[in-house]
Amino acid sequence: MTIPLLPRSPALRRRQIVLGGLAAVAAPWVRAQGDAPIRLVVPFTPGTGIDMIARQIGPGLTSRLNRPVFVDNKPGASGNIGTQEVARATPDGSTLLVSVNTLVMNAALYPGLPFNPMTDLAPVSLTSWGQLILVASLKSKIDSLQGLIARAKKEPGALNYGSPGAGTPHHLAMELLKNRAHVSLTHISYRGTAPAVTDMLGGQIDVMFLPIHVALQQVKAGKLKALAISSDKANPLLPDVPPLSTLNVGNLNVDMWYGVLAPAGTPKPVIDRLNKALDEILKDPAIKTAFEVQGMTPAHDTPDEFGRLMAADAKRWAELIKAQGITAQ
Repeated sequence: MTIPLLPRSPALRRRQIVLGGLAAVAAPWVRAQGDAPIRLVVPFTPGTGIDMIARQIGPGLTSRLNRPVFVDNKPGASGNIGTQEVARATPDGSTLLVSVNTLVMNAALYPGLPFNPMTDLAPVSLTSWGQLILVASLKSKIDSLQGLIARAKKEPGALNYGSPGAGTPHHLAMELLKNRAHVSLTHISYRGTAPAVTDMLGGQIDVMFLPIHVALQQVKAGKLKALAISSDKANPLLPDVPPLSTLNVGNLNVDMWYGVLAPAGTPKPVIDRLNKALDEILKDPAIKTAFEVQGMTPAHDTPDEFGRLMAADAKRWAELIKAQGITAQ
């Protein structure tokens, strides 16, 4: 005997449509489990802070997602080459970007970019915060933050400062200090951090912002003078170095954020699973220690929170770049 099928209710039909849609969205991710590797694109050279982050979180992603993970360094054009590659990648969770706040600075520095970091990338999670330290060469005879400002006001443009390139956080941090303190220093741009540090040790550069892990050894050895830290409070690695905020000239927090992003259009279930895995990884005490040795503080947030941070930072730096007349040249 044939049993007639009962007609489906409208509510049941809607539920089946929703579940079917979610299954279709998640299908590429499910098919990829234990199959295709995840590529962590680092748009800078090996050995940088961003590269370190990628190599620290990679094994944790492998164990939690059951997929091989590898780091792919794609340096060039201030991070734009590797970033563009991710922006154009298939949005299935197999290609991710590990980047720094240079990402949103570049949007204002390079108006002709073939991608928009705010619309062509999907925030996954913040991974950490990193501080910059303002250092002076011994030859400059600058021994304090207040002494630097006093000299710069007395002799406009006479002091110089270095950076690893136009538009880098090191460069824009100093431009923000100049803007807030109403002083003039001459910018000297280098191709990377190493040659700038070499010239600073030789006394050719007066002052410079450097990541803590780059400057720490030279400061501890007495070869560079630490003037100030970029965050609102002292860092345990250099507890006696005052924050820039002690100048009382407005917001001078120039901490760098680091995070993971995916191509725009990556399904929400994929983003959420990656976010959850990163949350677990960043809570690992071993990861915390590895980050802190590099002068970074592990941090995690939701994709929406990370997106809001990016938007606020993009606006802040775009306004500074315009006010200071900064170009990428």
